[in-house]
Amino acid sequence: MTVQPKATGTLSSGDGARHSRIYGVGGYRPERLITNEEVCTWIDSSDEWIRERSGIVTRRWAREDETVIDMAEAASRPALEMAGIAPQQLGAVVVATVTHPYQTPAAGPLLATRLGAGGVPAFDISAACAGYCHAISLASDMVRGGSAEYVLVVGVEKLSEITDKHDRGTSFILADGAGAAVVGPSDTPGIGPTVWGSDGEKWDTIRQRRSWTQIREGESTDDVGMDAATLQMAGQSVFRWAVWSMAPVCQQAIDKAGITAADLDAFIPHQANMRIIDAMLKQLKLPEDIPVARDIAETGNTSAASIPLATERMIREGEVPRGGLALQVGFGAGLAYAAQVVVLP
Repeated sequence: MTVQPKATGTLSSGDGARHSRIYGVGGYRPERLITNEEVCTWIDSSDEWIRERSGIVTRRWAREDETVIDMAEAASRPALEMAGIAPQQLGAVVVATVTHPYQTPAAGPLLATRLGAGGVPAFDISAACAGYCHAISLASDMVRGGSAEYVLVVGVEKLSEITDKHDRGTSFILADGAGAAVVGPSDTPGIGPTVWGSDGEKWDTIRQRRSWTQIREGESTDDVGMDAATLQMAGQSVFRWAVWSMAPVCQQAIDKAGITAADLDAFIPHQANMRIIDAMLKQLKLPEDIPVARDIAETGNTSAASIPLATERMIREGEVPRGGLALQVGFGAGLAYAAQVVVLP
């Protein structure tokens, strides 16, 4: 016997905007400045070696009592102010982070309440250094799909809490900070198609040393305690993947946006390593006059926060034009990646 459905009509759908764009950005950099000289008190290295290997001169670390929520709030308020949007106008909050210390509940609901947007859907996504670009894509789809008019996107990390200070491969790279953006409706395209994906075969090249289950069970005396939750990275493998795989992704994002590299006003890649940025530039053959974000020199690698932090600084310092076109690409643990061309606020 075939069971017939009760409904004979069709469902109504939400009325979304035809297009979306970024209306405002904000950034927060912790006060504590960590120099290469200080890092070298933890590892056997030198300022010259760190600069040559990564391009990093200084990085910022949050205070011990400064949380992911604190930093996210500090970045969100100027983003809302630039956008001219009150917290009560937000339809959703998306937080990209891998360092909120609670697996559950998420950071998003608490941030929304802090801002005065309590009650809206708020959630976290875990895509590491690609998290911000993932969240921008999700926010754009939400605005265009009609599930929210304005969406707050935040990339925030407190990587200092999961950094092994004595690990020569990671301790000089990782840093803290937060960046935010407000995405809303637009009459013209402001966020191009996202080119994104993942490579699970390389899942273990950047990862937490031990799972929470292993830490809880204490597989050995060496695994007991939070030190087991620090990050480890196969640096050379990640470097090769980023250099050779991300340039084609960037080119696809340019092509799908219907523009050429000559139309770009800025290139804002994830601030992972200065050598990676330089290698990507060579492969992309971008015009020499295009401003390129190199914030890693002063901020270190802030994972999901790095792209919005660089965007905020470049706009604030007048390095890029308001309303210009920027190519942004995030890539990291997962291995996850995402790239899109956006109109700057």
